[in-house]
Amino acid sequence: MRKVTSLAMTLMLAMASTAAFADGTQQNGMLYQSMDHNRMFDGVNLTEHQRQQMRDLMQLARHDLPRVDIAEAEAMHNLVTAEKFDEVAVRQLAEKMAQESINRQVEMAKIRNQMYNLLTPEQKAQLNERYQQRIASWQQQVATMQNTSALKLGTKE
Repeated sequence: MRKVTSLAMTLMLAMASTAAFADGTQQNGMLYQSMDHNRMFDGVNLTEHQRQQMRDLMQLARHDLPRVDIAEAEAMHNLVTAEKFDEVAVRQLAEKMAQESINRQVEMAKIRNQMYNLLTPEQKAQLNERYQQRIASWQQQVATMQNTSALKLGTKE
């Protein structure tokens, strides 16, 4: 059961990222949304010069990021909908897709690091303080979800 759940999650993530990065215009937009979504620099007062430097880095990243291959998503779909399940083929394709996802994440981390290093020491301190607040919030959310799940499991018995 765990293998099926793991495969399903991998498949959903792969298809979601493939759809999001399907064509060049969407990829460019998603790159900016990805940075917006992470909101790494929210609450940090950037100078116009810093903003421009960050835009320039993102512009470069659009060209350097490994592309998502739609053919891989189609191949995975074909493997999932085949009459006979081919675990070896699914595993090989999933591993290839996962490695490509890792490569994209590493490239984005590199860009974020370059952006971070554009900040002044005061801005870095401000960013780190906001990060600590987000971590505390996430920990609280996880604890709440775990407590709610434990309560639901306890009431079924």
